[in-house]
Amino acid sequence: MKKIILSLAALMIIISYSCAQKPNTLTSQEKKDGWVLLFNGKDFTGWRQCNGTEMPKNWVIEDNAMKVFTGEGKQPGQGANGDILYGRKKFRNCEFSIDWKAGKMANSGIFFNVREVPGKPIYYASPEIQVLDNAEATDNKIPSHLAGSLYDMIAADPKTVNPAGEWNTIVIKINNGKVTHTQNGVKVVEYELWTPAWDTLVQNSKFKTFPGFIEGISKEGYIGLQDHGYTVWFRNIKIREL
Repeated sequence: MKKIILSLAALMIIISYSCAQKPNTLTSQEKKDGWVLLFNGKDFTGWRQCNGTEMPKNWVIEDNAMKVFTGEGKQPGQGANGDILYGRKKFRNCEFSIDWKAGKMANSGIFFNVREVPGKPIYYASPEIQVLDNAEATDNKIPSHLAGSLYDMIAADPKTVNPAGEWNTIVIKINNGKVTHTQNGVKVVEYELWTPAWDTLVQNSKFKTFPGFIEGISKEGYIGLQDHGYTVWFRNIKIREL
């Protein structure tokens, strides 16, 4: 009897594994709910360098994921002008989801409402969701610099983060300025743009002197990913407009 039970358990595991959703695909229900993929898992269709037209050289496709790595001639922590955007469309009210995996000591970021300004970096006037190896990254001393946080403004619960080498899922919802970050199924950050409370957050952060933040966050913009000179993977990038 024990052998039969064990065999049934093994069969269930095999069935479950075989039925698992493949990366960079949508279920029929997701399609009905209006989700669309921003990354097909095969190439960089739709993506380009921030303030550019081509993909930077320090991005490749690996294991059905976008991979950014330290650019030629750069040291870890030094970007190679490799920040990228999904350049086909600007988004306003939306919900988007990204899986990310950090390499050892990795540091990167996810951006929304990106406003491209010639000669300015992606973080010039855009909120940043931190991507980090919380355990070993050099920028892990400040709570609001840990993974899932609204960078340098609101800290996310570090207990919700999987370690370097494991996948994490972050879901960002923006609806009429109200924003939430949900990390691995747990809501970890919420705030509201274009309010006195937002202005206070900016004034208490490193962004208080950034002209782009002084001018104000755009009402719409691009989705973007950062090259900070470390190895990070991204996949299952999908969005639905609200």
